Amino acid sequence: MCGIVAAVSTRNIVPILVQGLQRLEYRGYDSCGVAVYADGLKRARSTSRVAELQHQVSSEHLEGSTGIAHTRWATHGAPAVHNAHPHFSHGSGADSASRPGRVALVHNGIIENHDELRAMLQAKGYVFESQTDTEVIVHLMDSLYDGDLFDALKATVAQLHGAYAIAAFSKDEPHRVVGARAGSPLILGVGVKTDHVETFLASDAMALAGVTDQIVYLEEGDMVDLQLGKYWVFDRHHKRVEREVKTVHAHSGAAELGPYRHYMQKEIFEQPRAIADTLEGVTGIVPELFGDGAYRTFKDIDSVLILACGTSYYSGCTAKYWLESIAGISTQVEVASEYRYRTSVPNPRTLVVTITQSGETADTLAALRHAQSLGMTQTLTICNVATSAMVRECKLAYITRAGVEIGVASTKAFTTQLAGLFLLTLALAQSKGRLSEAEEAAHLKALRHLPAALQAVLALEPQVISWSEDFAKKENALFLGRGMHYPIALEGALKLKEISYIHAEAYPAGELKHGPLALVTSAMPVVTVAPHDALLEKLKSNMQEVRARGGVLYVLADADSRIDSSEGVHVIRMPEHYGALSPLLHVVPLQLLAYHTACARGTDVDKPRNLAKSVTVE
Repeated sequence: MCGIVAAVSTRNIVPILVQGLQRLEYRGYDSCGVAVYADGLKRARSTSRVAELQHQVSSEHLEGSTGIAHTRWATHGAPAVHNAHPHFSHGSGADSASRPGRVALVHNGIIENHDELRAMLQAKGYVFESQTDTEVIVHLMDSLYDGDLFDALKATVAQLHGAYAIAAFSKDEPHRVVGARAGSPLILGVGVKTDHVETFLASDAMALAGVTDQIVYLEEGDMVDLQLGKYWVFDRHHKRVEREVKTVHAHSGAAELGPYRHYMQKEIFEQPRAIADTLEGVTGIVPELFGDGAYRTFKDIDSVLILACGTSYYSGCTAKYWLESIAGISTQVEVASEYRYRTSVPNPRTLVVTITQSGETADTLAALRHAQSLGMTQTLTICNVATSAMVRECKLAYITRAGVEIGVASTKAFTTQLAGLFLLTLALAQSKGRLSEAEEAAHLKALRHLPAALQAVLALEPQVISWSEDFAKKENALFLGRGMHYPIALEGALKLKEISYIHAEAYPAGELKHGPLALVTSAMPVVTVAPHDALLEKLKSNMQEVRARGGVLYVLADADSRIDSSEGVHVIRMPEHYGALSPLLHVVPLQLLAYHTACARGTDVDKPRNLAKSVTVE
């Protein structure tokens, strides 16, 4: 979601700020901007891409050695230039709107008490130019500023309710940037250039890739004071603290597309490698794959609670089938954004499992903290970012190795999550005495064969393209699955709606006759995930219900499922049946279907409208 880059340096920092924004583009945004000190506050803002901002900066010769930059995903106020960050304060009084700004500020998160603060500041004479909650912060900071910017920050955050990562500077202290975080990520970068003295703030270490690899991860409630070549960190109690400086080798930007049209397509085809990397070094099933102390934790727990959002939630729904059928452990899967707001019955012997690609998903972090507050302290995360807040806050972790995922619609992150969750299932089964040596060997063999099996599925792309030509003309679609393939149908529907903007819904196939069948006509394509498992014959009956109403079926069938193409029935045969791991294979054609349908409709595949990659607000 929103991205922050800030710096204090002895060189012109604008190219570094703009480059940092480019490296954060994958998160999703609808406006961007940069502000610097140049004999006062100067800025450039755009509702286009960062490339346009860069052109604007160059044409206006915007330069400065202290500055902040931001990519915004709209929450309060439409995507418009006057709502774009950075925001400037204007002082108070009748002529405030025309007076030059004193404080410049960028902000990630949501301020929940912005309405009452706005009313208070308007009463003092402050004039607002935007509909954002962020402008409230910058005016509040201006109202509390008395010559020391850090003191103003401390007084400001004391009045804020909600989530925020803040970076700000003042024209009255031109070689100083201050920052604070609560509920939104913020990191500090220590300059390493010998010919420049500089310090950085950013929402993501990737923004500083190639500039510095010396990173300080600020903790919840931290505030930071950056000056030339030095910095101070204070905790939520305003006590000076030392935070560890870590060497972080972040990717230096988006990978080259190579022969692919979009990052999403590239990432779909990277899944065999991503799975292989995620499973690298797994020679046997041991609880210690998830961290020190995992064996004792796994022995003590008697249930699992999975917390996740979006695509990660669907991976958790799939894992529920594995955890209950293979490990014999009662499992509950909760949408993270809902869990903390309902009354639930805590069980201290529950293993709380969070699933998140970025490790910074605000809803999932909040749900984790809520579970911990209820006394459920046995926590584990399946996450793609080893340095993320989620990994730091959970006792145990399995780090997937999908690599950077640029496309907003998740693909390789999803399948690597499934791989990690299957390993967790086996480790829990072993700790409960429910996994024999023969079963362990068979499961490990199947896992090792996954990359090759995925390559064979990817070879089906031409057949999927043929399907996409039909789907591109539609405005609605149904997806059906049974058992552990129902969550895969959900994921397929999500992918189609995310990037092609076709309305798509998924149902357990047995539920079709309980309502959704009313929607079925020849204009409604029905995608069916049909592995050769114990539910196949039941699924065939559900398919007949569709055909009897004139519906057109698009079936992903295993080679031996005895489902043939005929009028109104289009079949793609999967290369092999893959047992418990079948969901990892069946989801790939659904990813390709969404991708090629979106291409045929001409949408922005990698950056679909209204969506963001890393959702760091509630």
